[in-house]
Amino acid sequence: MNAIIDRVKEDIACVFERDPAAQSVWEVITAYPGFHAVLIHRLSHRCWTAGYRWLARFISHIARWLTGIEIHPGARIGRRFFIDHGMGVVIGETAVIGDDCTLYHGVTLGGTSWKKGKRHPTLHDGVVVGAGAKILGPIDIGEGARVGSNSVVLKPVPAGATVVGIPGHLIDPNVKKEKAEREAIAYRMGFDPYGAKADMPDPVANAINRMLDHIHAMDQQLETMKKALDEAGIHYPEPPPIPRLEGCEIEDGYEHEPKPD
Repeated sequence: MNAIIDRVKEDIACVFERDPAAQSVWEVITAYPGFHAVLIHRLSHRCWTAGYRWLARFISHIARWLTGIEIHPGARIGRRFFIDHGMGVVIGETAVIGDDCTLYHGVTLGGTSWKKGKRHPTLHDGVVVGAGAKILGPIDIGEGARVGSNSVVLKPVPAGATVVGIPGHLIDPNVKKEKAEREAIAYRMGFDPYGAKADMPDPVANAINRMLDHIHAMDQQLETMKKALDEAGIHYPEPPPIPRLEGCEIEDGYEHEPKPD
């Protein structure tokens, strides 16, 4: 009994760690459907593993009716699991969820086959899945990985990685550097590239980003040609100065405030 009480206390404590809107223990106990769904699943899973399959399904059906969250009683869920908001979450029979995982509303951990056996995802410890994401099939989502909102993930995700898009693709570790450089170039042109995020699989945004890369490369080539002409002693009319990027400097691929003179 003490072990069960300790587990419930952990489930309540993890809500306060991950939801700044939580005001009190009483509020969590009475008004958090994610907490209710996990608590009822603990009961239905015990019935499932004990062989009371119909009773387990009936309990999970009641939980779905009360919370809007559907967790199959066969799913294995670790400690300190938190479902925020929760409406529309679906977790399949052979899904496995590690400790300290977080799911937001509309997430589906689904299968891609009608065959018996392992057909749902495995989420390792510390995984966070954004609202509306779909993770489908018997794939592994590595420890500490992040799945962006509305992504559709069909392939394994390495530990610590971030995946976004439809179908899901890994975010390159150099993407922050590329973003900062493109934003600086776009600022000079009077264009905001983040009206259409580069992380999204948007062909228009991709074309614009490639154009910015091309402009940046041309600027570098012109500077190289200018230096070569100077060294060769060739005189040429001095063109109007190219305006500097205002408001920021690029150093190590990241924006910094201008340094004082």
